[in-house]
Amino acid sequence: MSKNANEQFTALAERRRSVGVRVGSVMVGGDAPIVVQSMTNTDTADVEATVRQVAALARAGSELVRITVDRDEAAAAVPKIKERLLRMGVDAPLIGDFHYIGHQLLADHPDCAVALDKYRINPGNVGFKDKKDRQFAAIVETAIRHSKPIRIGANWGSLDQELLTHLMDENAKSATPLDAREVTREAMVRSALLSAARAEEVGLGRDRIILSAKVSAVQDLIAVYAMLARRSDYALHLGLTEAGMGSKGIVASSAALGVLLQQGIGDTIRISLTPEPGGDRTREVQVAQELLQTMGLRAFVPLVAACPGCGRTTSTTFQELASEVQTYIRDRMPEWKRQYPGVETLSVAVMGCIVNGPGESKHADIGISLPGTGEQPTAPVFVDGKKAATLRGPTLTADFKQMVEDYVARRFGVAARPAAE
Repeated sequence: MSKNANEQFTALAERRRSVGVRVGSVMVGGDAPIVVQSMTNTDTADVEATVRQVAALARAGSELVRITVDRDEAAAAVPKIKERLLRMGVDAPLIGDFHYIGHQLLADHPDCAVALDKYRINPGNVGFKDKKDRQFAAIVETAIRHSKPIRIGANWGSLDQELLTHLMDENAKSATPLDAREVTREAMVRSALLSAARAEEVGLGRDRIILSAKVSAVQDLIAVYAMLARRSDYALHLGLTEAGMGSKGIVASSAALGVLLQQGIGDTIRISLTPEPGGDRTREVQVAQELLQTMGLRAFVPLVAACPGCGRTTSTTFQELASEVQTYIRDRMPEWKRQYPGVETLSVAVMGCIVNGPGESKHADIGISLPGTGEQPTAPVFVDGKKAATLRGPTLTADFKQMVEDYVARRFGVAARPAAE
């Protein structure tokens, strides 16, 4: 990213300083940008389907991709998946999601242990009673042997019941007992921190530990992560678990993560959307990117500002143009990123009438103000705040897209950058 882009996309809040963790080729925490990740919903034993989905998620912008490793067939498939992806040129680090028998799968499938870039384990179900410490330690020892990081992920729905019962009993004896919800929040935080301490005792370095404590209620998530941030410097993975489907999942995740990110909390995020039946899994990646970009924390694709429409814009012309321009930009981004460093900071405006249209278009790098109902059928285009052209007629959309293309080449091309860069 160019110097100007770095200056433009600076965290709004002072970032919490965490220990950096390398996951494959990606750095999480430390001074690294906040990382976007996602998870497949394929049967990992189905190599073809899993490769296809990992590749789609990575190409959509997922910088880490998690896959389920729940049985022997899945573990045996992991090296094949990794090999196929690398042959395709897809090098997004793979995270193995283990529950209940992770220690056994990693021991029985050493090639899987090597192929994965990180292991994710849940302290609530890594083992029970006297087996818990032994099985947890076995996974940590495998990670140490293969130089892999681990995410220790506590979860509200599978919280360590022994720990929770112990804290509830202690609370009941207190002269000033806390609300049960507060005790459960404390159990979440303590489960993650105690497990991290145990991993360090076994020999895993702090620079190989990422923590998460996922819940499904917005206020609980904010409270739990604020507690974790105050009490540790481990890298933190943010995500609202079981966020839901469609707008509900997007709103809930954005509300919770937005508050935490604004406070400088969080090193990597996932938006856990329930996809529509047959829906596109990459939607969660797009939402995560848009959240970070609209908050000014990172830049991924040029932003297209468009008005919502009103009684002055009874035709669908500006809506169709906004949609076409947005699709065009996303389609062009893979090539633009290779050719034009910093292009992700481009701002484009597609406005519907003369009320706010010209002003918003002037604020964008390049913007067009379409005529509203009853207005003159002309569409002024503004470039860097100045009127550059007036478009009209059936070729208006094609003409504007060409102007965007020309602007990108002129502003972000090699010839446009100072020699020092």
